[in-house]
Amino acid sequence: MLAWQRTGFHFQPLKNWMNGPLYYKENYHFFYQYNPEGAVWGNIVWGHAISKDLINWEHLPIALSADEWYDINGVWTGSATILPDGQIIMLYTGYTNASVQVQNLAYPSDPSDSLLIHWSKYSGNPVLVPPPGINVHDFRDPTTAMLTTEGKWRINIGSKVNRTGISLLYDTADFKTYELQDGFLHAVQGTGMWECVDFYPVSVTENIGLDFSEQGTAVKHVLKASFDDDRNDYYAIGIYDEAGRKWVPDHGDLDLGLGWRYDYGKFYASKTFYDEKKTRRVLWGWIPESDSENADISKGWASVQAIPRTILFDKKTGMNLLQWPVEEVEELRSKSWEVNNVVVEAGSVVPLDLGPSSQLDITAEFEIGKEAVETLISSHHDQKEKSYSCAGSGGAADRGALGPFGLLVVADKTLSEQTPVYFYIVKSKDGNLTTHFCTDILRSSAAPDVDKTVYGSTVSVLDGEKLSVRILVDHSIIESFAQGGRTCITSRVYPTKAIYDDAKLFLFNNATKANVVASLKIWEMESADIHDSSSSTSLAIPRVNFLGYMLPTNLLLSFCILFSLVRYL
Repeated sequence: MLAWQRTGFHFQPLKNWMNGPLYYKENYHFFYQYNPEGAVWGNIVWGHAISKDLINWEHLPIALSADEWYDINGVWTGSATILPDGQIIMLYTGYTNASVQVQNLAYPSDPSDSLLIHWSKYSGNPVLVPPPGINVHDFRDPTTAMLTTEGKWRINIGSKVNRTGISLLYDTADFKTYELQDGFLHAVQGTGMWECVDFYPVSVTENIGLDFSEQGTAVKHVLKASFDDDRNDYYAIGIYDEAGRKWVPDHGDLDLGLGWRYDYGKFYASKTFYDEKKTRRVLWGWIPESDSENADISKGWASVQAIPRTILFDKKTGMNLLQWPVEEVEELRSKSWEVNNVVVEAGSVVPLDLGPSSQLDITAEFEIGKEAVETLISSHHDQKEKSYSCAGSGGAADRGALGPFGLLVVADKTLSEQTPVYFYIVKSKDGNLTTHFCTDILRSSAAPDVDKTVYGSTVSVLDGEKLSVRILVDHSIIESFAQGGRTCITSRVYPTKAIYDDAKLFLFNNATKANVVASLKIWEMESADIHDSSSSTSLAIPRVNFLGYMLPTNLLLSFCILFSLVRYL
């Protein structure tokens, strides 16, 4: 059953193939796309779980089933809006008996029930069908509604026209009848179908999250889309003109598909919600599998949710977002180790004797001597290093003057299995230094049917900043956050040797010219409590002596993380 690949503190249903949270009456609610019949895509309904802290979860009965003509082929992604009177409005995409994507309305059967167990579908569904010129298969994933200054509610729906990705705009007064707005909120040629569109404000002056309808001179708006063509999540930051019904990116060369991604690894179909409890914007993303479908069927489950992340505007660069694991995950920290000012010589590996290293929270800082940096700047370096990219490289085995260096996680003692998370500093074509942040899964597993690649991108390092990284290791998931979350990489690995007691941690420096100095703080992580209230079955996973444990068959995690929330008081 490959039980050692199941995570300890990332959200998963009990079994099968498994979208986002809202906060209501002191509970976080997560509704997700779920296949109750198998570990592959299909038979999609809405699973439901609740939490007090976004880390420990209790599974509840299925919220919405595929039982009407307008959703018989699937209850797909949607979003939640809470109205001023406290009423919850759910809009979701249904796949009809004629294979048409339509938008439907649902609401709690009993709003006084804090668990929101029972849901009713509007008798007049569907409330939206594809407009003229839009393919019936390219009309999905409504956003949380924004309240306009005219007192109407405005939603976005993802689509495309030929190869141009678009965001359609609709206004409504009652969520039952809708008015299609002229043009598009935004469109980018050559990007294909936009799924799971998300549109939300960020403060450029304060370190807090904003509700969906916030506007003003100290506010910018983030537009994000999941590109169906390459299964990556792209975002851009810009200015929203509510009256003109348009959004314009701050930098045209950083428009959707041209610039930033939320994550440069396995991370897709994400969405944010406003957490009024802690005045923050929270992002959740879906981590798909990268092994074969047969392997998923064999182990009985597929995919997992990333750790929820807070979202802030990076005031230091003024150009990008910062993502960071929600503070609640730190409650799982237990035994800790601290290592300071370790010199890692060029071409060396340093073992860190921590014991089992399959569930860890790691923070690390690296420094390089000024002399080595100045030497690289003044030298005539070859074209290969000038044009370096993580994805186009040989991973951590490549060697340059100032990299790669970092950590080997989920590694066995012989290093036959290892996942390097590292920095690589190169001299760019313009003569300046560029820092790359990468994760190499080329040697992460001995399994034959696993996609193995090198993930990553560049990361901005400002004057006076040390190179820093935080890494969450959870058996088969590695989430890495460089420079306070300017660049993030989520990796799906399938170790066969580096498991439980045999999972080790190392520092490494494969540079040819420079030593690095490393300081680390490392915590062993407890497992989260994720259980099914109806069966009292807990998913908390022991970290050792687990090889004989058999998980139930069949599991699915979500496609578009579905629920964002807005509350208007």
